[in-house]
Amino acid sequence: DQKILKLPGLDYFGSWEVLQRFLEKRGNPPYSIDGNLDLKRTPIQSLGNLVSVGGYLDLSFSEIVYLDNIVSVGGYLDLYNTKIKSLKNLKKVGGNLYLNGTPIKSLENLESVGGSLDLRGTPIESLGNLKSVGGDLDLISTPIKSLGNLESVGGGFDIYNSEIESFGNLQSVGGDLDLRNTPLSYVHTKKGIREMVKVGGDIYM
Repeated sequence: DQKILKLPGLDYFGSWEVLQRFLEKRGNPPYSIDGNLDLKRTPIQSLGNLVSVGGYLDLSFSEIVYLDNIVSVGGYLDLYNTKIKSLKNLKKVGGNLYLNGTPIKSLENLESVGGSLDLRGTPIESLGNLKSVGGDLDLISTPIKSLGNLESVGGGFDIYNSEIESFGNLQSVGGDLDLRNTPLSYVHTKKGIREMVKVGGDIYM
């Protein structure tokens, strides 16, 4: 295994281009960035061998399509309005994860989101390995039919106007649960749902 090169924030290098030249001279090793990485509205298409970001990673309105080698982001990850197709090796996001306005279809290897997860209006079909969301989870108007491995949502869970047919492994929702206009709203009662899933707030059907 190649050693991971630990680097400070982008401010230290002045620009993404300078950082890339620095990495090229080192033979493009796997690297991590300690601070925040703000690449919004840039023409960036690849993060190369970047494996982790300690702070937030903002790629909104960029040209990014794949997350390549990133395994974890300590703060929020903003992919709003990008053409992102795959999160690849990403396993953990410490803050919020914004995926609305993207063509994403699967969360693949992602296991946990510490903050909220926004997938409303996306063509998402699979939550992949996702087990927990610390904040709100928004699946409004999505074609997804299964919650896969999802076990807990810390905040509100909104699946209004989605195709979800089963609660799967879901054990708890900290806030409100919105099931309006879903297959689930026609086959369960509120009392029945509370016997299956621990819901901290109201249930809307």
